[in-house]
Amino acid sequence: MSLLTILLAVMAGAFAEPASAAGRPLPDTTHTGYTRRRVVLPERPQRGRILDRHDSVLVATRSQYLLRLPRRPPIDSLALSQLLGWNMGTLRRRVADALPYPGARAGYPVELRLTAAEAARVRKQQRAWPELALTDRRRRTYTTAVGAPVLGYASAEAEAFLTQAQRARRGRFYRLRNGGVEAYYNGLLAGHVGVQHPLVDSLGQPHGRWAPDTAFQPGQDLHLSLDVKLQAYAEQLLGKRKGYLVALDPRTGEVLAYVSAPTYRPATLTAPDQAGVRAKLLQHEKMPLLNRPATQANPPGSVFKLVNAAVALQLGAISPATGFRCDQTLVRCVHRHPVPKDLTTGLKYSCNPYFYRVLERLITRVPDSLAADSATLIRHANLAQWRRYARSFGLDSVLGVDLPREAPGFLPTATYYDKARGTRNWSYRSVYSLSIGQGEINLTGLQMANLAAIIANRGWYYPPHLVRSIGTDGPLPRFAERQRTLVDSVHFAALVPGMVAVLQPGGTAETSSLGDVGITVAGKTGTVENDEGDDHAAFIGFAPADNPKIAVAVYLENAGFGATAAAPCGVLVIEKYLRGSIAPRRKRLEQRAQHRGRRGY
Repeated sequence: MSLLTILLAVMAGAFAEPASAAGRPLPDTTHTGYTRRRVVLPERPQRGRILDRHDSVLVATRSQYLLRLPRRPPIDSLALSQLLGWNMGTLRRRVADALPYPGARAGYPVELRLTAAEAARVRKQQRAWPELALTDRRRRTYTTAVGAPVLGYASAEAEAFLTQAQRARRGRFYRLRNGGVEAYYNGLLAGHVGVQHPLVDSLGQPHGRWAPDTAFQPGQDLHLSLDVKLQAYAEQLLGKRKGYLVALDPRTGEVLAYVSAPTYRPATLTAPDQAGVRAKLLQHEKMPLLNRPATQANPPGSVFKLVNAAVALQLGAISPATGFRCDQTLVRCVHRHPVPKDLTTGLKYSCNPYFYRVLERLITRVPDSLAADSATLIRHANLAQWRRYARSFGLDSVLGVDLPREAPGFLPTATYYDKARGTRNWSYRSVYSLSIGQGEINLTGLQMANLAAIIANRGWYYPPHLVRSIGTDGPLPRFAERQRTLVDSVHFAALVPGMVAVLQPGGTAETSSLGDVGITVAGKTGTVENDEGDDHAAFIGFAPADNPKIAVAVYLENAGFGATAAAPCGVLVIEKYLRGSIAPRRKRLEQRAQHRGRRGY
């Protein structure tokens, strides 16, 4: 073999494409000479459904027929109403609702939702009505009129609402964006399209992959913990009032009812012909688009006495037998009652001076380790200790509910008071409002309901959640993790007799007792002072007291006393859930609550 032949053979080997053992070219792992492609497979996943705890479908994706009316020329209204089978009043109302804002000029292009039968009539007459545009889209449809703050909306279908909200509310826009479980679980509901990542040569031939392929994943169904019948009943009780009601199953943390009042129909935010209704909601003085239980925190009032009592029992500041005189020179007490001789009667009468003394012992007592230090350091250390125990109830932090933008609430620190009072040498008299749940303390509705669940369970809880099952799996793993407070269970057991006494003769909520139907309710009322108007009403409770199956929190703004406004709503929801109906003895109480709901006070 000549030298030239050998040289040519070496050069050919140097430039040859590497081969596998089978003789096929190996993928070019450096991608040199190949083109990266991203191929999206044509199959589109259908968005998952949302069902309630009894597997009734609440939200699904279905065909929706939209009729677009042109701006010009003007449509003959009478002929159009005859075509659709509507009367003139219905046509005017539907067109008005579809306008982008109240009072928009006539002729503005709008889209009207049609039924399948109405769409069929339009198709038959399409030649006679060439100016009408009928489209068939796949959109989210709702089979329920309740649960709007929970269900939320798919962002892709709510662009019109989001644009309206941004223009109308400006700085408050963030608070109004409540996508509900549709937003929180969007990735699971939406599923994933299949995507391939081939490397191809100049002839389009594949040469391996430049990235892993993504498999097609259909949207998964969400099974909510909501009881839709209970939800509808609770929404009816609150009606047009401003506030919230949250009901939990304390054994699991599942949310049974979740009301933010006043409310609206779930389809309102995504329906193309509801722009006018959305505009009214955005401008409404009671801000119905707020998700109050999760995103708004308020002073809890006397309900917070339960937390202070539990911490005081744990730290040895009081015992169940501790009594205090109702000394109204310390703080006003709105109830006329006998002297609270122990913790049970202190809770039964909700005596403000009693709980003033309870927290005073916590804040001013002198631990052995600080006996030689100043009073200022003692107060700071004791407040920090009180706050640490109170935070173990899930306060001053988010509980992790499966809804967007949950608020953490607030428990003040010593540093906060140093800045607020302008000195480190503040006294207990300047912070005593903590003893009755006023002042700087703020709790969300979820935290209030969770507090009831904690006492029902004697010291532990599962994080509140709205989805009990994703597809065929259970809820998110974190919702199955039991959380414990820093207070021993024996001290929670000491609170229950006082809470039961609240709904017995002489208690603050005696008129809301369920004793006639054999249900013992443990509860606590609260009346929250409000310098800008009528006081707010609060109530938490659970039942049956010895084997709790439901825990409830109610908060009604500017409604007055917790015993007369909030407690009836909470107890009626408890009875409705446990018995399925309201006893004749409480029909009048129910009618009064529903009347106040309709009137909005």
